[in-house]
Amino acid sequence: MTARFLPVAFAATFLAMGFTAPAHAGDVPTFEISIKDHKFNPETIEVPANTEIKLVVTNLDETAEEFESYELNREKIIAGGGGKGVFYLDALKPGSYPFFGDFNQATAKGTLIAK
Repeated sequence: MTARFLPVAFAATFLAMGFTAPAHAGDVPTFEISIKDHKFNPETIEVPANTEIKLVVTNLDETAEEFESYELNREKIIAGGGGKGVFYLDALKPGSYPFFGDFNQATAKGTLIAK
């Protein structure tokens, strides 16, 4: 088998075994929040329960912020000046999932509510 046919052979093998490509990002409901003046806007965001979602966090402050949530098991430093953090979350059970800005814990607080 020549080298140029190897990728086709691997793809055929994965398909035959039942492997498929991951869902396209456009297929996942997207929710957006921003950070401005060291606060999340909105502070509370409702998302559908039992559905994979994409959460986009945009930092409008000039300084970096660390988005963190123990309940969502997510943590990421988001650069200031319009930096974005993108989080793909598996289907959440109904409930409340708090998050916070680790660099400004007194003001940067929010809750994601899965309904």
